[in-house]
Amino acid sequence: MAAEPTFEELFRQTKRSAVHLEMRDGYMRSDQDFVSWSEDPRSVQRLRPPETRPWLSLMKEITSRGVEVRRARIFSEPMSDYLRYEHHLTPSNIAAGEIVRWLPRRRTSDLALPGNDFWLFDDSLVLFLHFTGDGELSPEGDEERSSAPEVVQLCRTAFEAVWERAVPHEEYRPF
Repeated sequence: MAAEPTFEELFRQTKRSAVHLEMRDGYMRSDQDFVSWSEDPRSVQRLRPPETRPWLSLMKEITSRGVEVRRARIFSEPMSDYLRYEHHLTPSNIAAGEIVRWLPRRRTSDLALPGNDFWLFDDSLVLFLHFTGDGELSPEGDEERSSAPEVVQLCRTAFEAVWERAVPHEEYRPF
């Protein structure tokens, strides 16, 4: 049996779209850039060239061949320090080709949402991401994959409902 494609390989295999729904108020708070930004927001560049960050380089690569990458973030207001950090860095994601929107949690009460953050590749494969309570990747397995039609449909529908209500990055100002 062949090994499952890695996270990076999933992007390289994507032909049309990859959408990501984030629903936590904090991730990977141990990340050194976040720690530096927390001490002095000016210490972390807002706009970074794609070649300086592997993620940005990958996004530039796949969006330049026509794959649409959309990211929607559901968050509590006022925004957590970690989400302020992500907002600070989002211009780099956009410059690399991602389209990013923000949706305050109070505007999601009537939406059916899956229990975990996810990526949906080409409307056919869902990759759920699992985190610990403090936002680190789960040591018990940080991902779960599904191509079950009902799971794909749930995630597609949830993402599109969020996307419809969410505010484009350029228009959202944290408070």
